[in-house]
Amino acid sequence: MEQSLIKELEDGAWQLRERAIEMIYKAGSGHPGGSLSEAEIISVLYFHHLNLDPSKPDWENRDRFILSKGHSCPTLYAALAIRGFFPIEELNRLRKFGSILQGHPDMQRTPGIDISTGSLGQGLSAGVGMALGACLLGSESRIYVLLGCGELQEGQVWEAAMAASHYCLGNLVAIIDYNRLQIDGTNDMVMKIEPLVKKWEAFGWYVQVIDGHSVPEILISLDKASQHRDCPSVIIAKTIKGRGVSFMENNVEWHGKPLTQEEMKQALAELRERRY
Repeated sequence: MEQSLIKELEDGAWQLRERAIEMIYKAGSGHPGGSLSEAEIISVLYFHHLNLDPSKPDWENRDRFILSKGHSCPTLYAALAIRGFFPIEELNRLRKFGSILQGHPDMQRTPGIDISTGSLGQGLSAGVGMALGACLLGSESRIYVLLGCGELQEGQVWEAAMAASHYCLGNLVAIIDYNRLQIDGTNDMVMKIEPLVKKWEAFGWYVQVIDGHSVPEILISLDKASQHRDCPSVIIAKTIKGRGVSFMENNVEWHGKPLTQEEMKQALAELRERRY
């Protein structure tokens, strides 16, 4: 594995975090915690792994990505802008009236968004439909769905998991941003979701558990998932909510909260120190 690639993707993750903080501050609202915890996952997918063409966002044979935890879209928007799906300047208009960048992904407004999300628990079902459609068409497209850990309390997730296994959807990969926090507290306090490995295995999925902030582990897990063509894959990525900002890390208060100017300055200073 090339060290230059790892360094590039690590740097990309920190850049995504900076962009997300700036966007949420300018918008005066948003969800910083989950936007920061998913940064390495988004960086690896959009800057290396996904088969995409920004000049042809509707290219039929592209890979599909579904941000099921739609509230953490600032990181995704930043990645799309950096890849060239739309001008970087659009990031300054997050959540503004008439903007192409709404508070949750909107496929009718934003180039590069494959499906509108926001209501938790629905993304994996959409992914199953896309994966099944690709199989029927004989397409090589692969489908990736990023879910939040609190989202796994939704029954629809497990109906989709059962269907994916039944149809042997080896072109479907679910990734869980497992930061153990949700809007009302810890997963264990709200509704326990463990044992996750045993649950997914019982549903017939190939399961991997990784450090969700380790670029090498993310790269390896995605490659392994690509090799399992006879069943769907799930990557349980252990992450830290608010990763990179000391006062946000593992702090449920920052699930959905705007930053003051001083908080924004401190957050960016800490992120840039980590990046450089």
